[in-house]
Amino acid sequence: MSGSGAREAVFPTRQSLGLMKSKLKGAQIGHDLLKRKSEALTKRFREITRRIDEAKRKMGRVMQIAAFSLAEVTYAVGGDIGYQVQESAKQARFRVRTKQENVSGVFLPQFESFTVESNNDFGLTGLGKGGQQVQRSRETYARAVETLVELASLQTAFVILDEVIKVVNRRVNAIEHVIIPRTENTIKYINSELDELDREEFYRLKKVSGKKQRDAAADELERSSAKENKPEEEKHNLAEEAAESQDLLGDKDNEDVIF
Repeated sequence: MSGSGAREAVFPTRQSLGLMKSKLKGAQIGHDLLKRKSEALTKRFREITRRIDEAKRKMGRVMQIAAFSLAEVTYAVGGDIGYQVQESAKQARFRVRTKQENVSGVFLPQFESFTVESNNDFGLTGLGKGGQQVQRSRETYARAVETLVELASLQTAFVILDEVIKVVNRRVNAIEHVIIPRTENTIKYINSELDELDREEFYRLKKVSGKKQRDAAADELERSSAKENKPEEEKHNLAEEAAESQDLLGDKDNEDVIF
């Protein structure tokens, strides 16, 4: 039987057929939209993956240069200036703000770094000696933090996109392999049942029509037989009426009297 696979539990009626066709059309439209969304997100995911690889390579080079610059500062100053910087810094000069980017309905956070020029609490660090190395190390670590913020933004977007793509792909597969086939099987089942009902109705009407034709033929035969028997009955009735009229006065056997 057609439509013998998994299907919806519905009654095979015209209304159910219309509802199933509307559901199938909606599922196909939703599948196309989710498929395009998945493709757009996958394209952006691959771009972010490439940028993460570039940012990590850049991060390795920048941190290597920053480590060497810190070693130069330590050698030039003659000691560790980390405690001095921590004690002199009161407000952050390097700050981060966030914004959102909409990619096919998915909001990805983006981190953007900026520098507050008015805050320079440890600007006099290295004034006695090693000031040039301190300044170069400061600029190097500023570039390292910028690269770190960029990498954090890319990593966050990577994680979010990975989860969203998995969810969208699951929905696409569910619509493609479960909902659409089940709806199509339901439509096939309803069509087969309706066709069967139409065949039964046609057979019933054919039998009723045949019965009416047989009844009409029987009635026609009965009427024709009645018409054939009617003249003889009329002659017999006329003879009986004539006999009754002759015997009305009771003078059938009496002869006429001639005067």
